Amino acid sequence: MLAIAEDAPPPHDIDDVLTTTRAVRRRLDLGRPVDPALVRGCISVALQAPTGGNDQGWNFVVVDDVERRAAIADVFRAAAVEYAQRERPRRPRLRERTDEERATRKKVMASSAYLFEHLHEVPVHVIPCIEGRVDGMPLADAATTFASIYPAVWSFMLAARARGLGSSLTTAHLEREAEMAEILGIPNDAVTQVALIPVAHTVGTDFRPASRRGVDEVVHWNEW
Repeated sequence: MLAIAEDAPPPHDIDDVLTTTRAVRRRLDLGRPVDPALVRGCISVALQAPTGGNDQGWNFVVVDDVERRAAIADVFRAAAVEYAQRERPRRPRLRERTDEERATRKKVMASSAYLFEHLHEVPVHVIPCIEGRVDGMPLADAATTFASIYPAVWSFMLAARARGLGSSLTTAHLEREAEMAEILGIPNDAVTQVALIPVAHTVGTDFRPASRRGVDEVVHWNEW
């Protein structure tokens, strides 16, 4: 039976969950604890996601300890600054952003800055990991590795939404993956961290589908 927060709305239909699971940052309830049973329920759902060769090499480090959350936030902030400052290859853009997309991006950056400042206050941090290292792997092998964990990551976030929880997928701390591994006792030579997911109850539940490009703009039948 689905365990949900006491004041959460009833479970949604699948399309509603898929289209209203947002990256929640400003609307995370920083003052309300999260029942570990809710997190375990989300992970239980995530473990049903597809994984390459059915290897199931996933692991989830769940952190609700105040001191460890503070240490995680410190590493995240230092890594995020490094990520923002270093030069890195830019992905080619085939089109210019619209004015609406530019405005939305500014809002996203502002909410990311809020999370940057308040990460240590978020009651639960979840760090999904996959067994093995991708360092130096050919693209196909690296893609297979990440494809064996990211479906579970998204399933976790969808399950959180259905249970009245908000989350956001972040990856900036991977600039300092080894430091995070040391804090959490993760065997960094044998395990790859893939994300840091802050989890909390949400302030309000009125999440709506986001503005997105139309289907006809992105679908290519038979050829590009």
